[in-house]
Amino acid sequence: MTSVIIHYQELALKGRNRPWFISTLVRTVRAALSDVDVEEVRSLMGRIEVRLGPAADWSVVRERLAGLPGIANFSRATHIVPDLDTIADAIVASVVGRPAKTFRISARRADKRFPLSSPDIERLIGRRVQDATGWAVDLSRPEFTIHIELVTNDAFFYFDRERGPGGLPTGTSGKVACLLSGGIDSPVAAWRMMRRGCRVYFVHFHSYPVLSQTSQEKVRELVECLTRHQLRSRLFLVPFAPVQQQIVVSVPPPLRVVIYRRVMVRIAERLAFRVGAHALVTGDVVGQVASQTIENLAVIEGAATMPLLRPLLGFDKEEITREAQQLGTYGVSIVPDEDCCSLFTPRFPATRATRAAVEAAEAGLDMAALVDRAADTAVTLNFRFPGDRIDLRVGAAVQGDRQ
Repeated sequence: MTSVIIHYQELALKGRNRPWFISTLVRTVRAALSDVDVEEVRSLMGRIEVRLGPAADWSVVRERLAGLPGIANFSRATHIVPDLDTIADAIVASVVGRPAKTFRISARRADKRFPLSSPDIERLIGRRVQDATGWAVDLSRPEFTIHIELVTNDAFFYFDRERGPGGLPTGTSGKVACLLSGGIDSPVAAWRMMRRGCRVYFVHFHSYPVLSQTSQEKVRELVECLTRHQLRSRLFLVPFAPVQQQIVVSVPPPLRVVIYRRVMVRIAERLAFRVGAHALVTGDVVGQVASQTIENLAVIEGAATMPLLRPLLGFDKEEITREAQQLGTYGVSIVPDEDCCSLFTPRFPATRATRAAVEAAEAGLDMAALVDRAADTAVTLNFRFPGDRIDLRVGAAVQGDRQ
């Protein structure tokens, strides 16, 4: 088999913007397979063809395409001239000897100038296959389906379909910055935004050297995993212990966790502005921990001036865990670590903080200085895939330094 045929769903509904969405997906596929023997990636009337070279490793191609947002499904296919007898001969040669008792032909004629309709193509080639194999036709529940697609100057046939993640290609919905804790929830939240076409930047708060570096090591692994889906990522590692130490001195114990989160939002927003992101993302789930009551979520969100998106808000832990396992982040997320929010955590945190109480407590902090210092001392890591390359730089990105 010489080609891969990629299908998309949402992109077909984009009207006048559809060519831009499709060209973005073509570029993404080309970049994801840049180190594989691929001769060409091109758009063909409602589908994308990847022309494979002789040294292309199908297992690598399959793994990478299965993780790219924007792809609904894809198939390893045989590229052939759009001539009915040639197609029928090639299909018969490919299916003879396969273990099946029933089959069906599914033909799609993208170019209506082809002289036969799709049902006619199915009947004629179906008869040839039946004569050669003795299989019975079953249009409802066949053991084996032969797919045929005809475009202007090309035809393809294939037997199996691989599922893609669906959604929209990376970069078509703008940029967001995700607060990545190292737990189970936030990587799944980031992935859900990637599937909606967002390029996701990552911000992780740590308390090293007061606590160990385990959380940073976990987050690096998580971003490496997630980068396989968007191909380029940037991670900011923000030292948060100095901020916490000042909060402990000035803020009543019950409000500390809420104020930790509000300061994190401000710092993440500062970094988001620097890279051109337009929204923040968190893995918050209503009622999961004390800081995630509706009242506390509202107070925390009040610290942001840009939208704060919470794609997992109504999910339960079992649903999120299942998705993390499918995504491949679960094994890393459950490695024990020392989360920065566990440092100086009060025994009885407030579950219904009010804006007035929080703002009064923050009045004793030099908030602008805290945010500036934390943002300016962040360490920046840039990730690339394929190639698994990580570039490290001390100090956060400056204005205009956009990936």
